Amino acid sequence: MHARLLGVGSVLLAGALVAWAVTGPDPSQAPGAHAGHGTPSASASGHAGHAAATRVAHAPLRAGERFLNLSLPGGPYTPSAPEGGTDDYRCFLVDPHLSSDTFVTGAEVTPGQPAIVHHAILFRVDPGQVAAARAHDAVTPGRGWTCFGNAAVPGVNDATSAVNSLDSAPWLAAWAPGGGESVFGRGTGIRLAAGSQIVLQVHYNLLAIDQATGPDDTQVRLRVAPGSAPLQALHTMLLAAPVELPCTPQESGPLCDRSRALIDLSARFGQQAGATVAGLQLLCGGSLVAPRAGPTQHCDRTASRRMVVRAVAGHMHLLGRSISVTLNPGAPDRRTLLDRKVWDFDNQRATPLRHPVTVRPGDTLRVTCTHDAALRSQLPQLAGRPARYVMWGEGTSDEMCLGIVLYTRR
Repeated sequence: MHARLLGVGSVLLAGALVAWAVTGPDPSQAPGAHAGHGTPSASASGHAGHAAATRVAHAPLRAGERFLNLSLPGGPYTPSAPEGGTDDYRCFLVDPHLSSDTFVTGAEVTPGQPAIVHHAILFRVDPGQVAAARAHDAVTPGRGWTCFGNAAVPGVNDATSAVNSLDSAPWLAAWAPGGGESVFGRGTGIRLAAGSQIVLQVHYNLLAIDQATGPDDTQVRLRVAPGSAPLQALHTMLLAAPVELPCTPQESGPLCDRSRALIDLSARFGQQAGATVAGLQLLCGGSLVAPRAGPTQHCDRTASRRMVVRAVAGHMHLLGRSISVTLNPGAPDRRTLLDRKVWDFDNQRATPLRHPVTVRPGDTLRVTCTHDAALRSQLPQLAGRPARYVMWGEGTSDEMCLGIVLYTRR
């Protein structure tokens, strides 16, 4: 079963996306008021479509921190969607030139073209993986490489590491609409070993290409501290659930048939897209033959280690209505870690917990998402797109259901 989940582990890492400004709790900042969080620009319904994040003042550097600026290698990039689609997932290998171990304590991703940048994620490439990453970059035509369904570097992650990465994803930071500078909680950081490099994955949503004014020059600014600093290491856990959203009764068309929609999904993103849809059913106790369809889906994960949860985020696309993450659902000690009753695509920043929550081995974490196919006819970005049975997919017109849990181990 683990081998079957390889596609799931890889796609979850690549597609989410998200976390979307995973800002940990800092006693010097009130929850919800962290520096760099843009003012949401969506309509009251939360579904106005893509909007640029508002620039606000940065939080001051804390003791021992400095800034490290990174750019797209080779300069601005002009996106182009492969396979006749409307999405370009592009990965760039960036060398931060680290001569000693370093903690990343915050990050800011500034999209060069906010109208078409759906999300951006930074992945850690450990020193032992750098040669494989460089080799793949060298033999791939064009700038960087297309990375649908792969977290960072094809050939680097084997099946075991892909599955394990669901509990400890090699993320450094991410940006999605509504996100600005993320500042991790005081006393925490993500460790980078000397000689590590970074893969910057940018998802370009070319449904809005007519709004673009030129090539993209997305920039990254990391907060870093010495590896000798007395910080606790942060980790990321991914909670994914299937998406099985039929067309509305008012809609019709060939892609309202699930089998045809799955073929179309695989044609746009490769065979791993279909493997992900199947893998999520296996992971979440569903059926490969007759998956349960409907607007609300959930999935439970059993914690394998002790975790102290610091912040939680969610990720869906434009058809999302609500998302929640709960600890031990249905039990007397049930805790709600995230509850976005009204999903706002343009406000995907994480929720720092005022009081960190301890998760023990054997506890259950559940992510629950509700999507609404009727939004397809209401959103300018999806205007003219054919009605379809929507499953987990990497395109902006597809959907996801992902909870992102940021934690330390003590």
